[in-house]
Amino acid sequence: MSIFTFRLPDIGEGIAEAEIVAWHVAVGDMVKEDQPLADMMTDKATVEMESPVAGTVVRLAGAAGDMVAIGAALIEIETEESVVSSAPSATEPVQLTPVVTHNPTPEALATPDTLTLKPAENVTPKPAKLSQTAAAPPLASPAVRVRAKELGVDLAAITPGAGGRIRHADLDAYLGYHGHQGFGTAMPARPDKTIKVIGMRRKIAENMAASKRHIPHFAYVEEIDVTALEAIRADLNATRGTRPKLTLLPLLITAICKVLPDFPMLNARYDDEAGLVTRHGAVHMGMATQTDAGLMVPVIRDAQTRNIWQLAGEIMRLAEAARTGSIRPEEMGGGTITITSLGPLGGIATTPIINRPEVAIIGPNRIIERPIYDGDTIRRAKLMNLSLSCDHRVVDGWEAASFVQAVRRLLETPVLLFAPS
Repeated sequence: MSIFTFRLPDIGEGIAEAEIVAWHVAVGDMVKEDQPLADMMTDKATVEMESPVAGTVVRLAGAAGDMVAIGAALIEIETEESVVSSAPSATEPVQLTPVVTHNPTPEALATPDTLTLKPAENVTPKPAKLSQTAAAPPLASPAVRVRAKELGVDLAAITPGAGGRIRHADLDAYLGYHGHQGFGTAMPARPDKTIKVIGMRRKIAENMAASKRHIPHFAYVEEIDVTALEAIRADLNATRGTRPKLTLLPLLITAICKVLPDFPMLNARYDDEAGLVTRHGAVHMGMATQTDAGLMVPVIRDAQTRNIWQLAGEIMRLAEAARTGSIRPEEMGGGTITITSLGPLGGIATTPIINRPEVAIIGPNRIIERPIYDGDTIRRAKLMNLSLSCDHRVVDGWEAASFVQAVRRLLETPVLLFAPS
């Protein structure tokens, strides 16, 4: 018998630590070679750790939500044969003394081989003892009780009148406020539930807080007539054959890519610590995607080089990979501008939060039909509000408004989307 110490490997360039999102094993479990052990999340992606050996789990490095430094001991496995533990980041033998915490100290990050493993514990808290004192039944006449029972009303939910007695008038007042057409019952309170903020949800919270804390946002919203654009989209979908179905996003991304060369400060990343703005020539379009784990932003690389069908295919592929958890780390991060859409839930207008260190994010809203004036006549039009949030340290209001107006011209005259730039 020997103890194999599996250390957290280097799972990404510049990554110093990773968060334990979920354990797939517990102390005492038998594991096979290549069996999943844990899900570890970095700033870029969630990675599944697999066992390099077979044996019995004897120790785990903390619980879900704890941080583990690269090179630190993640799990100990007792094996039948003598095997060499995964290489530590230092040459000295492992000393399992400190405990993994949510916020490892700089010393712990510098010497990950001294991080403690602690056995996983299944602790069931004792339920709090509730008072067994029953409340006194409400005071009401037999007639009021019979009527309340017929209506399905709990008398305990009604505030009594003078003298602490519930009368027909009190029951009528309750029904008038709570009931539907004179009938109804009070909704019981649901139990409170406390949820630990870990994994992707914690990373989203940290990123959004940092963005709002550091970036002075401003928003600009414009109404766009997309009647002609929607007609062209319908025609293209009717003859698409085996190509992916077009949504509004590929057409909008095409318009953005054609306009951005004239507004380079919007296709940029701002390093506020160094005081440097990098204006990018290529458009790496971040695409906000809702998943069961939370909001993820995969990136369409070199969006300016793709036609509408290629964009539609890449949007579908990245969205599916994000939702199924198969997204690769290199497909996350490095965006230069982001687009976020709620689809049919788009609402009238949005003020999206910028994906720091980018300086702009674009949000199309719901398309609605309503009459508009066209000269002296009235016609039915399909209208959509387009929202833009910008970093006011880098982008001026005039520049943001001019950018949206340029996008608007292309979307309202969609034949220009297919003209050479």
